[in-house]
Amino acid sequence: MSRCVVALDQGTTSSRAVVFDRSGSILGLAQREHRQFFPHSGWVEHDAEEIWRTQSAVLSEALQTAAVRTTDVAAIGIGNQRETTVLWERDTGRPLAPAIVWQDRRTAPLCRQLAAAGHGEEIARRTGLLLDPYFSGTKLAWLLDQVPQARARAERGALAFGTIDSWLAFRLSGGTDHLTDVTNASRTLLFNIHTGQWDDTLLGLLRIPRACLPRVVASASGADGHVRVRLGDARIPLAGIAGDQQAALFGQACFKPGMAKNTYGTGCFLLLATGDRAQPSRHRLLTTPVCRLAGGPQHYALEGSVFTAGAVVQWLRDAVGFIPDSGAVETLAASVPDSGGVCFVPAFTGLGAPHWDPQARGLITGLSQGTAAAHIARAALEAIAFQSTELLGAMQADAGRPLRELRVDGGASRNNLLMQFQADLLQAPVARPRITETTALGAAYLAGLATGFWASQEELASLWQVERVFEPRMRADEAAEHMARWAHAVDLARSG
Repeated sequence: MSRCVVALDQGTTSSRAVVFDRSGSILGLAQREHRQFFPHSGWVEHDAEEIWRTQSAVLSEALQTAAVRTTDVAAIGIGNQRETTVLWERDTGRPLAPAIVWQDRRTAPLCRQLAAAGHGEEIARRTGLLLDPYFSGTKLAWLLDQVPQARARAERGALAFGTIDSWLAFRLSGGTDHLTDVTNASRTLLFNIHTGQWDDTLLGLLRIPRACLPRVVASASGADGHVRVRLGDARIPLAGIAGDQQAALFGQACFKPGMAKNTYGTGCFLLLATGDRAQPSRHRLLTTPVCRLAGGPQHYALEGSVFTAGAVVQWLRDAVGFIPDSGAVETLAASVPDSGGVCFVPAFTGLGAPHWDPQARGLITGLSQGTAAAHIARAALEAIAFQSTELLGAMQADAGRPLRELRVDGGASRNNLLMQFQADLLQAPVARPRITETTALGAAYLAGLATGFWASQEELASLWQVERVFEPRMRADEAAEHMARWAHAVDLARSG
């Protein structure tokens, strides 16, 4: 009998592999960082080959750490950074250019042109997305325009486009399969979330050849729906795929409408489940598919994205040298009772939802002679909570229901000071689970559910265990004053 499921968690700054047993506990974990490149202002790139090398390496390391045989593995799941765009040759598997990362803003002029031509409303209606450089479609269009002969080769079917899940599946299959799942397809500006198909109108608008697109499969499609990966003497089904934020929602067992989670990673991603109905947003949020099980209906969520969350801690570490490592930020921030009036808007690559302003830039307000590094560090952490609170306020207005609890995960969710401030601003409990590796856990759940390793979503919900709940301590009027100060700083960042 199979003993475990393996999840590949390919993120913006690192590749990880996690081995889970039937109780959802971690048997083994391995992680390797990979590089980010910033060749021009607003550009962010990855080396797709480096991503594959690191992901392949940690898969082997995690199995060794867990002391399991390849024949013990029931299935493999992938949770991945979503909109990052790769274009490669089908016959050689060679990437034609650096991968363009989801944070990249180089296609802002194209988005403005499309908006000025009146296409924004139709794109939103078909995709649930807003017209923004964040998504893959304009990135792919840029590559097809800029790489010599790329468009002609793509039209002949010689090139393959994919988000990181497609790239990994292609390499894991030995170059025999080119696929994506509905959650990743839905982040491209090319996929109709209502029909569940690539949309010819959108393809024509961005001049994308259908021949370069992957086939779209369910997020959990069973042992025969996805490719099989050869590991040693075993051939293991790649049976689950989901974009990292949808995978985290699944890993948090947020299966019922009204349940919400926030992932505190490089960016911050808040999703609120809305069931099998695609809930349109009146507050510039996204409507996104969260999973489709084989033979089942599509499920949806409202989503808001913060472009710079944990990345602001990396900035404190690498750019200004305030801390020796990311873990030191809480100690530094907690050395002062408050931010001393400092407000930090980390709009390094613009602002995400609900503002969607690629021209906004970062700023720090409220500096005085008494301002110390600790005040700026505390303001940086508070900025993560401020942005998330903005999103949740918009979500509650769209959904028409108050938040009962926010489930949290991601690296920065381990920061107690940040989580308490988040609960204070939200005026609602913030629940941190025992296992915060929820992207990997969700990918594992999808793969294990598809192959019968776990029997049902009810079984998965029973495995969720809370580690700590942060209850609000701040008065509601005080929280409102903080949010008003934040709103003023954001206005300055957008007018700058």
